[in-house]
Amino acid sequence: MSKEVKGARQRAVVAAVQLPAVTDEEVESSLDELRELAKTLGFEVVGTFTQKRSSFESTAYLGVGKREEIRRFVQGEADEVSEAQDEAPADAKQARHGAVAAREAAKAAAGSEIGRADFLLIDHEISPSQARNLENEVGCTVMDRTMVILEIFHRHARSNAARAQVEIARLRYLAPRLREAAKLAGPQGRQRSGVGGRGSGEGAGEAERAKIRDRIAELKDEIVAFDLERRTQRARRQESMGLARVALIGYTNAGKSTLMRALTGSEVLVADKLFATLDTTVRALVPEGVPRVLVSDTVGFIKNLPHDLVASFKSTLEEAAEASLLLHVIDASDPGFERQIEVTEKVLEEIEAGMVPRLRVFNKIDRVGDAKAQAKLGKALRAKFPKCIVMSARDPDGVAKLQKAIRAFFARRLVKAELFLPWTAQQLRGELFTVCEVLDERADTEGAHFSVRGERKDIDGLRERIKQVRTN
Repeated sequence: MSKEVKGARQRAVVAAVQLPAVTDEEVESSLDELRELAKTLGFEVVGTFTQKRSSFESTAYLGVGKREEIRRFVQGEADEVSEAQDEAPADAKQARHGAVAAREAAKAAAGSEIGRADFLLIDHEISPSQARNLENEVGCTVMDRTMVILEIFHRHARSNAARAQVEIARLRYLAPRLREAAKLAGPQGRQRSGVGGRGSGEGAGEAERAKIRDRIAELKDEIVAFDLERRTQRARRQESMGLARVALIGYTNAGKSTLMRALTGSEVLVADKLFATLDTTVRALVPEGVPRVLVSDTVGFIKNLPHDLVASFKSTLEEAAEASLLLHVIDASDPGFERQIEVTEKVLEEIEAGMVPRLRVFNKIDRVGDAKAQAKLGKALRAKFPKCIVMSARDPDGVAKLQKAIRAFFARRLVKAELFLPWTAQQLRGELFTVCEVLDERADTEGAHFSVRGERKDIDGLRERIKQVRTN
């Protein structure tokens, strides 16, 4: 990657080529997302550039004119007015010259760095040669969309498993760029000398690629071990308590972590950033009931998520694939939420979770205007998405309504039964109250009689253990 991205507040401009098949709304939505990604990296976005073309420019992605326009902006020369701009309508020219005057005043007050940018963020994945040519022409570091996402994942991964998965994705991204970098090195990097006519540059490149292959293989072995440990822990939890499982899924920054805190009372990270959560967090639904419900918060989805990241994070997203119920959290205040729903459902299919029952939860309704606007949108959402829940994770009434819906989902699989617990088997009393809802209890000289409601497998398991105690 070009150079290490620092955490300081650095400036960036974003750019995209709009192909004929892409609408203006789609381009703007994608650029909005890229701006949010930049914000997550700590960048201040100071400019946006788009260019309509029939295809990407093969050498530097953007056309010559747009590259020059970006260069002038990056270098602080964008205040100059070209002859072509002078042909604009009088009112537009007046507004533009007013903006230029204001900019000059700001420069005089704050110094010559106004208008400069440290990074150019491209809203597509581009080749190393395109990135290098762009950097040479515009005079700042270029990062494509994939690199931006990988950098965010690299910064936010906390667990050993997440770090290993991110490193695999970064190495896979880097490997083909090393091959192309060797080609771009020219004859000096591929001199035919040494054993077999192999040049020192070529040998060094192959050695580096071999290191990457070995490291990826090593990381894969580590992930297999992490996955085995996670599965063992999940199996133990289910065997010991018969837990029901809910997974929060949805687009990144939809409010899943805030909702997780509201449902479970846990202190999980909440931040208004994309990909604030990368590691799966599992907590019990509170107040606890029967069955005991575990809620897991998962990594958010995003449009054009790099394929290697989807593959690498399958083990993290298994919490969704193995859940009994998915809470699909959607940001109701985002105008592009329908596109985000499509992205989420596509990723669910990729991780083989498309058939898991799900409940759509439209969150952040409190961000949609006044009470009248919220009611109008809520009515429209319920009409289009029957049985959905429209709420705010910050509203206790909305959280209580969602908790009730979760309980109702799992209550459908509960059965009523009568259990007799002899006085010699009272050590099982705690487990009985843990896995069953006790409706009635009465005692006699031989033991206690319980009317309970719970999952059939838990009740059958208790009966078997009671039988074993009485036999012994």
